[in-house]
Amino acid sequence: MSTVFEIVLALLLAIGSFFILVGAFSLLKLSSFFKRLHGPTKATTLGVGCILLASMLWFGLTGKPSLHELLIAVFLFFTAPVSA
Repeated sequence: MSTVFEIVLALLLAIGSFFILVGAFSLLKLSSFFKRLHGPTKATTLGVGCILLASMLWFGLTGKPSLHELLIAVFLFFTAPVSA
């Protein structure tokens, strides 16, 4: 396992966690219903996308590649704009 690969994975996980935290914070702190709906949808979609990308890279390059993460990402990116 290369150090650069581990740093990229750690950055993707940190960025994804940050955006999920921002989405949760905006759900709690924004004033109206539509603002509360808009903030988490955009931020958490990006956050979960980063975490899924890190998972795809990890399992794709360390042994057992799986399509589960890709299917989750496709479903998420199709349904999040509809629900927003």
